[in-house]
Amino acid sequence: MNKVHMDFPILKRLVKAGKHLIYLDSAATSQKPLVVIDAMDAYYKEMNANIHRGVHALAEEATQAYESARMRIGDFIGVKDPREIIFTKNTTESINLVAKTWARQALGKDDLIILTPMEHHSNLVPWQILAAEKDLELDFIDLTPDGLLDLNCYERLLERKPKLVAFTHMSNVLGTINPVKEMISMAHQAGSVTLLDAAQSVPHMSVNMKELDVDFAAFSAHKMCGPTGIGILYGKAELLSGMPVFLGGGDMIKKVALRSFQPNDLPHKFEAGTPPIAEAIGFGVAVDYLSGIGMDQIAAYERELTAYAIERLEEVPGVTVYGPKVEDRGGLVSFTLEGIHPHDVAQILDGEGIAIRAGHHCAMPLHQNLGITASSRASFYLYNTRADVDALVDGLYKVNKVFH
Repeated sequence: MNKVHMDFPILKRLVKAGKHLIYLDSAATSQKPLVVIDAMDAYYKEMNANIHRGVHALAEEATQAYESARMRIGDFIGVKDPREIIFTKNTTESINLVAKTWARQALGKDDLIILTPMEHHSNLVPWQILAAEKDLELDFIDLTPDGLLDLNCYERLLERKPKLVAFTHMSNVLGTINPVKEMISMAHQAGSVTLLDAAQSVPHMSVNMKELDVDFAAFSAHKMCGPTGIGILYGKAELLSGMPVFLGGGDMIKKVALRSFQPNDLPHKFEAGTPPIAEAIGFGVAVDYLSGIGMDQIAAYERELTAYAIERLEEVPGVTVYGPKVEDRGGLVSFTLEGIHPHDVAQILDGEGIAIRAGHHCAMPLHQNLGITASSRASFYLYNTRADVDALVDGLYKVNKVFH
C-alpha cells in the first residue's frame, strides 16, 4: 500500500515548522487522490451543464457521467438497481431523509426504535427529534466492557417488536465492527425495518448491501477518497417507492399544476433541484480507484496497521486505548493520555505535523458511557504507514515530556 501515498497530492505538503504532513484523521474525512481531483476539474472544463433536462451536447454528456457514477457506486456496494441509489448531501442527510419520510409516515405513538450507545449524533438526533414529535420510544443495546454490542440484550429488546432498528456498522470512536448481517436477520425475524450507518465501513471494507439484506443504508463520499458534499442513501425499491417526497422543487416532479404535483420516478423523486454533479462524477472515480486496489486488501492492510498502532501506543506511559481487540475493530484507535486533555495532545502533535482528532467525535453519549469527556483519535487509511504510527508514538512521548 505504501506506493499509493504518491497518489495523494496533499500528502506531499509541508506543514508546521517545515514538517511533512502525517494525516491520521481519515475517520473525519479522507484525503483525495489526483484522479478524483482531475475528474472533477475535467467536468468543469469540458462538460459543465445541468443534467436530465437539457438536450444539447454538454447536458447529455454531464447526464451520462452523473448516471454512470450512480451505477458504479451501486456496483461497489452490490446494488444493481439504480433506483435504489439516492444521491444526498451526506450520511446525515440520508438518515434524516428516512426519518422525515418513511419513519414519519410508518411510526406512531409508543412505537419502539432500537439504537446503540455507540451511534454518531447523525444516527441519534434525527430519531430523538422524531420521538418527541410522534411520542415514540427509544431504547438502546447495552455495550460489553470491551466495547462490543451485547447481543443477548439485543435479543431481549427485539422481543418488544420494534418498528425500526438503526445502528452503525463500525464505531467512529471504538472502531468496533458490529455483526450487522446477524443483527439485520434478527431484526427482520422480529418484523423490524433496519437502517445501517455505513459511513465508517464502506470506505474501508467490502460491503454488499444485498447480501446484508439491509432495508436502508447511508454513507458519504468524503470518507472514501471522494469529494465533500455528496453521500448515498441506499434503500430497497419497495420501501422508497412508498415513501413521501423529502424536498420539493425541480427534477423531483413528473407533473405540476397550480394546486398539485405528481412526483418523479425513483431515484429522481428524492433528488430535488440541481444535484452535486461534479461531486457525483468525483465519487464515481473514487469508487473506481478503491476497487482497483481492492477493498479486501485495504481492510487487511488497515487491520495490520491498527494492530501495530495498538502495540506501540501501549508502550507510552499513561495511555489508555479504548475499544475491542483488533480482530473486532476497523482502522482507528481512540485513546487518552493520563492527566492531559485530548485537545492539548492534538495541539502538540500538530506542532510535529501530525493531524489527529480530539474531542467527543460527535459521539457524546458513548464518551459518557466510557466515563470520559473526550478522547484523542488516530484513524488510518490506505495511504498511512508504520512510519506514521512511529511518528505518532514519538509525538506522544513529547506530549508526556511537556506536561510531566
